[in-house]
Amino acid sequence: MKRWVCWNHKQFCLGKVELKILFVFSSLFRFKDSRMEDVWLVDFYAPWCGYCKKLEPIWQEVGAELTRSGSPVRVGKMDGTAYSGVASEFGVRGYPTIKLLKGELAYNYKGPRTKDDIIEFANRVAGPAVRSLPSRQMFEHVLKRHSVLFLYVGGESPLKEKYTEVASELIVCTYFFSASEDVLPESVALHELPSVVVFKDGTYFTYDEYEDGSLSSWVNRERFQSYLPIDGFTLYELGETGNTALPCSCFLLCLTASCSFRLKGLIQRVATEHRDQFNRDFQFGHMEGNDYINSLIMGEVSVPSIIILNTSNEQYFPLQRQQIHSLDSLLIRLCPCDSRQAFGGDGFFQRIKRVAYDARSTIMSVFRSSPLLGCFLFGLPLGVISLMCYGICMAESDDDTELMKRDGFTDEEEEEGEEEEQQRLTAGAEGEEDEDAEKIEQKSPTEKKVD
Repeated sequence: MKRWVCWNHKQFCLGKVELKILFVFSSLFRFKDSRMEDVWLVDFYAPWCGYCKKLEPIWQEVGAELTRSGSPVRVGKMDGTAYSGVASEFGVRGYPTIKLLKGELAYNYKGPRTKDDIIEFANRVAGPAVRSLPSRQMFEHVLKRHSVLFLYVGGESPLKEKYTEVASELIVCTYFFSASEDVLPESVALHELPSVVVFKDGTYFTYDEYEDGSLSSWVNRERFQSYLPIDGFTLYELGETGNTALPCSCFLLCLTASCSFRLKGLIQRVATEHRDQFNRDFQFGHMEGNDYINSLIMGEVSVPSIIILNTSNEQYFPLQRQQIHSLDSLLIRLCPCDSRQAFGGDGFFQRIKRVAYDARSTIMSVFRSSPLLGCFLFGLPLGVISLMCYGICMAESDDDTELMKRDGFTDEEEEEGEEEEQQRLTAGAEGEEDEDAEKIEQKSPTEKKVD
């Protein structure tokens, strides 16, 4: 069944059916009214964008899956280049951009562009900011499904109002729940109510306003497991949080299939057993391979390697793996980052260097994967530029020749004129010498003697 929606000539794709809607003022106003009641998941795309084309089949699967599951979320797409006014209204800066429109709010999706991740985002944000857990069975079920779970325990209070505000802001990142005290198992003992608790790493931690600061920064810090697999998206999330509680931000271990499990085990022990000491300064994790780190530091990193990375300014601090042979040696070397020599960064010259490195890496990868394609992509523009420069130089020469012809001269005529002028000057000088000789001969002997 086709569902028709009109929004200023906008183009939407609902499920697997793509519809081009004409401009109808009456339908426009009806849609604006219904938009406040419905939830829309919209993909802003550009026809020339390669990433948008790669997202197209995934987006069709997302629409079909949400329709089959009976989700209230309506899936659509819009050409942001054709309707730049609407794209600008929703803060679209690049393509593709996925936004969930919920009433007057617009939530931006920044996760991996996979079907499961997009659907999970849509279902999470489309629901209430804080979900209630009415029973212990429901609490245990939700706890098994989520590696990190935030829970408000208690009745109405100013803390609950803050919790709801933070949930409305960070619902794009994680789930938020509320429950009464009798829902919790007996193993969970809270010293006071109301409280905000996070369950992760097989245990739980309680929010303390005096020790942990603002609730928003605490949630931003605690929404990651103490030790987790890290990829480029996770590093992006860490950098986007703007969390001042993560001054050194991330602790990395680059791994391959034949990695050193001893180092990994040491880092896991630090993350769990020494949480109180390092939780405010570090996020621990491991990364498979070294491709991302190589591009970040613009060099080659051996595997396995241990690197402290500051995601806020892209500085990094390498640790000597040979010097880390026990838990105590690792703890000694986790000193504050400001006492170490920092490499990299996001300064002006470092950015120029990164642009040059990225360009070089792109060109090398193209030539390695397809030499003929590389020659065509880079040789053709160079040939065109060379022809243009040659044409410009020849055009200037032709203009000079035309100007000389217009003045009645050519190069040969100009040379002949210069020779004739030289001959006239030479003849004039010889004539003056002859006149002086004749005057001397005509003088009397007395005048000659005087001379």
